[in-house]
Amino acid sequence: MALTLYVDTARWREHQQSVIQQFPGIVPVCKGNGYGFGHERLAEEVTRFRSDIIAVGTTYEAARMKDYFGGDLLVLTPFRRGEEPVPLPDRVIRSVSSVEGVHGLVGARVVIEVMSSMKRHGVSEHDLPMLHAAIEDVRLEGFALHLPLDRTDGSDAVEEVIAWMDRIRAARLPLHTMFVSHLGADELARLQQQFPQTRFRARIGTRLWLGDHEATEYRGSVLDVTRVAKGERFGYRQQRAASDGYLVVVAGGTSHGVGLESPKALHGVMPRAKGVARAGLATVNRNLSPFVWSGKQRWFAEPPHMQVSILFVPNDAPEPKVGEELVAHLRHTTTQFDRVVDR
Repeated sequence: MALTLYVDTARWREHQQSVIQQFPGIVPVCKGNGYGFGHERLAEEVTRFRSDIIAVGTTYEAARMKDYFGGDLLVLTPFRRGEEPVPLPDRVIRSVSSVEGVHGLVGARVVIEVMSSMKRHGVSEHDLPMLHAAIEDVRLEGFALHLPLDRTDGSDAVEEVIAWMDRIRAARLPLHTMFVSHLGADELARLQQQFPQTRFRARIGTRLWLGDHEATEYRGSVLDVTRVAKGERFGYRQQRAASDGYLVVVAGGTSHGVGLESPKALHGVMPRAKGVARAGLATVNRNLSPFVWSGKQRWFAEPPHMQVSILFVPNDAPEPKVGEELVAHLRHTTTQFDRVVDR
């Protein structure tokens, strides 16, 4: 009895190929929990479609991934002086977001991140001239620009990339390769056509691995079903049942990531209204679970436990049976499954 990730492997790989064809020279990203699939599985997929490089989040991820993938490993988190040293092979490329950082990586392969409109980290335009001396002591693999997902001001992502390329060239720095994130295929094609002597490499994770929502599905096994009457007490906190129904114990708890959710950026009146409604219900211990039964998402009977969740299914719904599976709408990047089944 488990929380299972089912993968329609043929469909999943067909989607991968469609993304690869749209983005020549793609840099597949495998960071965090491997987008729900795990590092080893994604390394196998990247090896299968013969990419020469994979991007990871941290040096610790690179240390693990080096045993699964034989190509280059691009670490996305920028190097900082004083960080804990992690033994890594020469095929690891470090991202750097400051002149000081470049000076600290003598002999290393580096990608220099420049400051985009995200304003997260990166070398400023003012610092570009100071890179001349710094890059003499490293092996420069290219520059990188991490762009925002949304552009509420109506600005053009391509124009932002072009502006930075103009600055880099005006500073007389080599620009043979530009790593970019969050550009569309048409936008990338526009850049490649305008700058044929620069190689553009798109760093892509979510769109590559999770772009086809129908290719994957989480399901939790029903472990126990107990009938309860209105007012009857149950659970760790001995709450009362709001009505007659069933307490359904299903595989999937906090250790799997069930009940854990990152904050969302809400746009528009309706999403905000729904957010307020959910927050109000939570104050009276009404929290919607990710599990679906008989066509509806069901409420948690109480907060999820470590490895299971207890749901309340009212009397007007069919009684779940032990051994059946409930579809779960879970966020891939925060979920840890018990097993994966390829179909």
